[in-house]
Amino acid sequence: MHRRSSIIGAGTVLGLSLLLGLAISNSASAYHSYLLTVQQLKAGLAKAADRGTSPAAKGFVLIDVRTPEEHASGVIPGTDLNIDYRQIKARHREIGVKLDDHIVVYCQSGHRSNIAAETLADLGYTRVYNVSGSMNAWMEAGYPVDAPRR
Repeated sequence: MHRRSSIIGAGTVLGLSLLLGLAISNSASAYHSYLLTVQQLKAGLAKAADRGTSPAAKGFVLIDVRTPEEHASGVIPGTDLNIDYRQIKARHREIGVKLDDHIVVYCQSGHRSNIAAETLADLGYTRVYNVSGSMNAWMEAGYPVDAPRR
């Protein structure tokens, strides 16, 4: 089943708003995942930097759902995990969060991360965010790219 992601604006998903300092909405719809812009993610990561780099300190987990080879070429700073989007269903327990914790996913362009976000939502995760444009948009914005953690 295909679902479209709703774009985040001002509204009622207060949890990520407080954690990332973003304005978020959760309209009453069938959408399971939400879109974050790279600007919103960058702002959220900057706010989280004061609290620490662990997912618990940041208030969200950031997952690169690209292949391991793509992941090795560089990541968005603050990336916690690399789980290939094709393995997300089998490996979702590795994320190590509760179903209502915040999960942010990205890939190269946003397509695979949308699939991963929908898969996580289908598994019962309720606060899943896909980075619109993903790594391409991040780099086009001129934001830094880190070497992956080993």
